[in-house]
Amino acid sequence: MQNKLQKINFLLADDHSLIRQGMLFLIEDFDLDAEVFQATNFAQILETLKTQAIHIAILDAQFPEGNVLTILPEIRKIRPEIKILILTGLEESTHALRFINAGANGFLSKLSEEDEMKNALQKMIQDGEYLSTATQSLLLKSLQNRNLINPLSSLSQRELQIAEMYAAGLGNLEIANELEIKQNTVSTMKKRLFEKLEIENIVQLIDLMKEHH
Repeated sequence: MQNKLQKINFLLADDHSLIRQGMLFLIEDFDLDAEVFQATNFAQILETLKTQAIHIAILDAQFPEGNVLTILPEIRKIRPEIKILILTGLEESTHALRFINAGANGFLSKLSEEDEMKNALQKMIQDGEYLSTATQSLLLKSLQNRNLINPLSSLSQRELQIAEMYAAGLGNLEIANELEIKQNTVSTMKKRLFEKLEIENIVQLIDLMKEHH
């Protein structure tokens, strides 16, 4: 990605200092001409991107303000050519495709061995992307199954409509009155929604709606 003689600017964004320090040590091991900036929240991430020519951003998935997916479009708007590696504790098999589909160039678990982390950094520096074997397999499977990228695509129009209402804060009775159907019908559809989306509560439904709808 970068010429070896060219300076590389990194952004390490995580609200845990130990994670940022660990990644800083790994970057230093590469003996690059590099400058590393750090951020602990969304505001600092965006401000750093506006004021510094960041080439590679290593971002946690979750911050106190929410999921970093919500600001990926803004990051791309500020720095269209930036390369983004998501470094997270989230499960790769269920979350990697969401971030790749949203514009990230790589996905790496915080539980990875040091060698894999170094390999991911090397790939980001040289090629501008890092896809583990597991994520590559998920991408191939997603060509046949869109639900892997967007679980909401499995819903019918009526189910999606009800999901929108729940996400807007309506209860079973309000939804029943709005759609002119029985309340127990709404309860049945709610149960079906949760089963299809593999979730357990309204909070998880709201998160899915924010991320994918």
